[in-house]
Amino acid sequence: MQDELGHSVCKELNPQSTTFVHCDVTKETDVENAVNHAVSTYGKLDIMYNNAGIAGESKFNILDNTQADFENVLRINVVGAFLGTKHAARVMIPARKGCIINTASVCSIIGAVAPHAYTSSKHAVDGLMKNTAVELGHFGIRVNNVSPYVVLTPLTVDLFNLDEAGVARLYGNLKGKDLKPEDVADAALFLASDDSKYVSGHNLVIDGGFHVLNSGFSMYPQ
Repeated sequence: MQDELGHSVCKELNPQSTTFVHCDVTKETDVENAVNHAVSTYGKLDIMYNNAGIAGESKFNILDNTQADFENVLRINVVGAFLGTKHAARVMIPARKGCIINTASVCSIIGAVAPHAYTSSKHAVDGLMKNTAVELGHFGIRVNNVSPYVVLTPLTVDLFNLDEAGVARLYGNLKGKDLKPEDVADAALFLASDDSKYVSGHNLVIDGGFHVLNSGFSMYPQ
């Protein structure tokens, strides 16, 4: 938990309109409390963004992976998204409106981009999104994913051992542009806004077309 960082962000934004709540996304009571706090403080919950996640150990050989690490990644990445969606739905269903967003990954739709645990977890998040988008659509609630390619964050640094220059050198399809954290934030803001009022069940991939590229065969020079 990055409690100090959370409190400092609130102070930087506006202490009168922002609140930090300590929340371990693997504990249902913590998630329930966070949602209840939002409702009691602001009167309702309009948007739930399930963004917590870890990469796990950077081991790409399945024989080197441990059950404990695999389960820990799924516990945070999948169970966390499940609990966030569940308790958001609990207060959004009576209101018959709301927006739920999950952070998935480009590896939710292709393989060989990240270790097995992380890739499996993001496929699961995509499945959860699709199922809940169908169920909750009957109550006017939209559910979507944001799925970025490699962007420079602490998670990326740990997973790939890359600095900003290393990320820029990674194989990509859209030349002359780099994916920034702000690009991912803008995608999430779009899905949370009325500009996407009829978008639900969608996995918004932010990868410059990487997922449609066959790196083994292409008629176009790379």
